Amino acid sequence: MSTSRERDGICRAFSTHRFEEVFVDLADDVRWILPGQAVIEGSKAVIQACRGTRDELAETTTSWLRVVSAAGEDVVAVDVVGRYDDKDGVTAVSSCDIYEFDGRKIARITSYAVEVDPDDIGSAPAAH
Repeated sequence: MSTSRERDGICRAFSTHRFEEVFVDLADDVRWILPGQAVIEGSKAVIQACRGTRDELAETTTSWLRVVSAAGEDVVAVDVVGRYDDKDGVTAVSSCDIYEFDGRKIARITSYAVEVDPDDIGSAPAAH
């Protein structure tokens, strides 16, 4: 059984796009739920989605304005605000990822995300 501190570190890595560090911790039948967008089922599909995100962000400078987590016995929640700078400008996303463990492996991830103003994370982004 992994400790809550280990689980916290695993989840923080995933939430801050250090996906490769977490692949070994995904259950084969993991479900990644993105409410209102998609449900990604199975570790192979989750890994493919993560690699797609990594590739999309290859030319982007990412900084983390906030990373806060809370860990329970089998659940970890990570609240992050990421700032993304690329050739098209700056965006920021506030997200909360909830990780549910089954033994040592992540069985379910639920991710909520909303774009925010990069200069005032409590506000909506300016109209484009």
